[in-house]
Amino acid sequence: MIFEALTCVIDDINEHFRNKLKINEDKIILSGIVNQDGSLAVQGENKLLLTLVNVENDTTGASNGNNLSSKAIANISSGININLHVLFSAYFTSNNYPESLRFLSFIIAYFQNKNVFTRSNTPKMDNRIEKLIIKLENLEIERQNNVWTMLGAKYIPSVMYKMRMLTFDDSIVREYRPAISNMSNNHHA
Repeated sequence: MIFEALTCVIDDINEHFRNKLKINEDKIILSGIVNQDGSLAVQGENKLLLTLVNVENDTTGASNGNNLSSKAIANISSGININLHVLFSAYFTSNNYPESLRFLSFIIAYFQNKNVFTRSNTPKMDNRIEKLIIKLENLEIERQNNVWTMLGAKYIPSVMYKMRMLTFDDSIVREYRPAISNMSNNHHA
């Protein structure tokens, strides 16, 4: 469900950019910044990267328990509410630095205008997601340094948001798709 939430937001912003800026390409991609081996994870340049930085339990929306009658015992799980901390990074060529700042400003303006995603204002949102609330995170210089160190990358212009509330329960597990590592034409008799 994390993937569905993030791609929903990306698709919505890309569509907004295509309409507003009259461009044909997707400017935002879901990507890490560097691979585990330290190499650059991004294919291409002049993109905004959406990177998941942290997942946290949201205890502010949790209920205090189930209402059970004295004669009935139930094993009911209401699910767990989580928040996602996501980083929008402007990965543009060095001679295109002003454009990176421009697109970062577009992201901030976009979420200033639309910071709540529901099925009524975002028809393509997954049915299992009731609502997403997007809030700008203030990063002090020290915390920002820690984030970029954790990511293993050099700083590029970026902005962090907290995305609330995904509710997880067992119903999200639908299908496992293992990666295909090697296809061969060997047939066994």
